[in-house]
Amino acid sequence: MTLAVILLVVGIVLLLFGVFVEAAKFLLWIGIVIIVIAIIAWLLRYIRRS
Repeated sequence: MTLAVILLVVGIVLLLFGVFVEAAKFLLWIGIVIIVIAIIAWLLRYIRRS
């Protein structure tokens, strides 16, 4: 659970950083990928608990 939260926070930070810094546009995509991975990890954990 903590890994998913950490990935989500890092993804959001990179997403915001990528939006504000035009030169670091690739960080936008890295942030999106990390957020998606965090959501998938959270969903898998949630499904296994049920």
